[in-house]
Amino acid sequence: MKRDSDNPADPFKKALAEATKVMADDPDLSVSYSVDPSGVSGDTMRLPQVSRRMTRDEVLLARGTADALALHHRYHDNATHSRYCPPGDMAREIYEAMETARCEAMGARDMPGTAGNIDAKIGHEAMRRGYGQITQASEAPLPVAAGYLIRHLATGRDLPKDAAHVMELWRGFIEDQAGGTLEDLGDKLDDQAAFARFARQVITDLGYGDQLGDDPDDMDDQSDDAAEEGAEEPEEQPDSTGQDDDQDENAEANPESSQDETQDPSQAQVSLDEMAEDQMGDEMEMPEGEAPLEPPAPQPISEADPDYRVYNTDNDEEIAAEDLAEPVELERLRAYLDQQLEPLKGAVSRLANKLQRRLQAQQSRSWEFDREEGILDAGRLARVVANPTTPLSFKVEKDTEFRDTVVTLLLDNSGSMRGRPISIAAICADVLARTLERCSVKVEILGFTTRAWKGGQARERWLNSGREQQPGRLNDLRHIVYKSADAPWRRTRDNLGLMMKEGLLKENIDGEALEWAHRRMIGRPEARKILMVISDGAPVDDSTLSVNPANYLEKHLRDVIAMVERKKQVELLAIGIGHDVTRYYDRAVTITDVEQLAGAMTEQLASLFDKDPRARARILGIRRAS
Repeated sequence: MKRDSDNPADPFKKALAEATKVMADDPDLSVSYSVDPSGVSGDTMRLPQVSRRMTRDEVLLARGTADALALHHRYHDNATHSRYCPPGDMAREIYEAMETARCEAMGARDMPGTAGNIDAKIGHEAMRRGYGQITQASEAPLPVAAGYLIRHLATGRDLPKDAAHVMELWRGFIEDQAGGTLEDLGDKLDDQAAFARFARQVITDLGYGDQLGDDPDDMDDQSDDAAEEGAEEPEEQPDSTGQDDDQDENAEANPESSQDETQDPSQAQVSLDEMAEDQMGDEMEMPEGEAPLEPPAPQPISEADPDYRVYNTDNDEEIAAEDLAEPVELERLRAYLDQQLEPLKGAVSRLANKLQRRLQAQQSRSWEFDREEGILDAGRLARVVANPTTPLSFKVEKDTEFRDTVVTLLLDNSGSMRGRPISIAAICADVLARTLERCSVKVEILGFTTRAWKGGQARERWLNSGREQQPGRLNDLRHIVYKSADAPWRRTRDNLGLMMKEGLLKENIDGEALEWAHRRMIGRPEARKILMVISDGAPVDDSTLSVNPANYLEKHLRDVIAMVERKKQVELLAIGIGHDVTRYYDRAVTITDVEQLAGAMTEQLASLFDKDPRARARILGIRRAS
């Protein structure tokens, strides 16, 4: 008898898991379903989550992902892959894309039923990444196109529409450069090592041969030659019955001479090493009595506080929002967000328009007059005609203060933000991103939370390992990229709907999130960098605070803020929702009603672009230095 609580998707999940094990030829493989990115870690395979509704798209994506991962598990050898893998980034991406295509092509040949499922997966990924909207080859990833082309040539199957579009953008270039090499594709599929050498040749043909590193086959030949030379050396050993006997007799007659003139092999090696060090120069010398240098200490987890500890980082993740939910779900969550905040949209939009007007007013062209060089000032043209040697007759255009600027919004995604606070934070971030983008200011939107309540796999490992005293941070981080600075707003609009996803918001470790956002910013090329933090409380993680000092996370947050302020590479400000953040941040404002968030964000950002330093200080609450 079926119970009401039974999940109708469970039989499908169970059947798919068993079929996947058979296809992968690994009965010990563990198959799970998760909202986390799909993949294989050791003996565990993660597949996309299938909801109770079991929509057609969910089923096709789960089947396609399972088939692709199972075929890779069956036909791929990690040792061979690593042996031939290039060190350069572009070369490595092309190499890995081609290897994935090889495994899928072999599966389509040996198990034809997998081809259609993997087509559905490829089509889903291509649509999610917007490949159908790309118009130029330079906007499409070459490694992806190369992988698609290999699969198409090896199987003879047409690719899904969006994937085929990307392949065709690059196909002419790839075939012009590597057409001769690609003719041998059919003979290489069964032998991974031969295919790896084939892939390296294709990479060379495409112009990335400088990223391949040393040829592993040549290195093997050199090793074999060295081994053969070493094997010939014993033939030159002296006769054991001749000279060696004489040396033994001399050693008995003159023990001191024996000690000076004969050495065992280890002593001889030490002498050779000392001679080599002398020849290397003064850089290799060490003061007498000192031990050899120790290997460098591991880098601290936190630059702000070298003593800050993290028990385990294996399960921390930095992940794009689109990888935590399917496009259909993101669209639904975004629609829910828009519907929930419809009454607030007008007020937020008015504030955004006000911000835009203030910024565009400063973008108006302005000039500095009476300069000795620059562009000729038309207003002084008559004076120049009368006397060409007249000085101060030129003008120079002023630079706009915020032309080369990036703004990062770092949003607290903790459970205490659930409900209206996270909804308003999401819509405000969305509107501000649109507004600033119109003014040529790049915007990045980040979120931070943890992967589990009260400790995740890090805590489980700690419990199983003897419960070390004061282990440091004891949870698994989840840092989410809702919108990168270089991504246009129109492509990331739906991502902010993820904040409405049930179960996403958990605990907040502010210090590491702030340090992460700061690291991302200082790597940016823009001259001016502004980081705004929106939070509703102090750092809280029950599993960490239960086994460390009560102020452990709060102290680290203060240390990170002090480091950011000290380096002065990033302008830092914060907004606290119902929580006084002025005790942490110098530039901060606290709002008591979440409805005030839009106005606070707008005023804070506008003040940073204000030309009048007194106006900036008044809004930011900063006392002007005497």
